[in-house]
Amino acid sequence: MRVYLPLTLPGLAALHRTGERGPAPLAAVAVTPALRAWYGGDADEEELEYAALGEAADASLRLLAADPAAPRRRVVLAAEVPDRAVVPGTDPGAPGAVILTAPVPLARLAAVHLDSATAEPDIAAALAGGTDADDPGHELLWYGVQEIPHLLP
Repeated sequence: MRVYLPLTLPGLAALHRTGERGPAPLAAVAVTPALRAWYGGDADEEELEYAALGEAADASLRLLAADPAAPRRRVVLAAEVPDRAVVPGTDPGAPGAVILTAPVPLARLAAVHLDSATAEPDIAAALAGGTDADDPGHELLWYGVQEIPHLLP
């Protein structure tokens, strides 16, 4: 199952250092039946994946709010995990929320999604309440897993 894990740059550095995102349980987002119902019956898989990525980006923003020392850039990991490692989340306001019951090894990552450095002022403003905290106005950029060392501050 494809899941999206919200993170921060310090969390990405820890994953690079340890070789896994953990320990479990881990909050993540996936295309769940609840997300499908929320998004509507005519959405295709690509639209649903984009909605899950957006929900994880919002969760990354909340992680940034809890860590004032972290660079103001959202990070979302896309990973392929076994279905048996995914259980439904309990937040009715987050229809794609799931819980991962096992750590996610680096080898399971498919991509890293990250704000550009130019987004930092807008992310900081969103966190300070200057803009809509769920939409700081930037799309996350896509990076291959092999690029992680070059993404770290």
